[in-house]
Amino acid sequence: MPNVSKATASETMTVEGLEVRLENFDGGYTVCFEAHTADADLAPVFRGLPDNRCQFPRWGYVVRGRLGFRFADRAETYAAGDAYYVPPGHTPIHYAGAEIVEFSPTDQLGEAIGVAMANLQTSGVTGGEPR
Repeated sequence: MPNVSKATASETMTVEGLEVRLENFDGGYTVCFEAHTADADLAPVFRGLPDNRCQFPRWGYVVRGRLGFRFADRAETYAAGDAYYVPPGHTPIHYAGAEIVEFSPTDQLGEAIGVAMANLQTSGVTGGEPR
């Protein structure tokens, strides 16, 4: 069985307020180790996806701090120690100091990242290229 840690993840993406270390597993899932260093409502970066929202499911665990997700009809917040499932149709809300581990379908995640990176570049935010 393959494994990965934050220290051994093969890719890193960094944009203002966010560092993501990720690994794509055989079987079509990606694990992301995220550190949020600034508060951010990420709804604007997902414009262009259906309903302008992320259309992939997320499973995760909050290691430190908190994070939220906004849906058409509600918002949900998770805190340190919470495991969560977030269905399609959401936008993330980041809070400074949060650290999470998250699992998502690789193909759908890649599509959403492509839209998000294009929107960030259009707004003048630099970074985000995997390294």
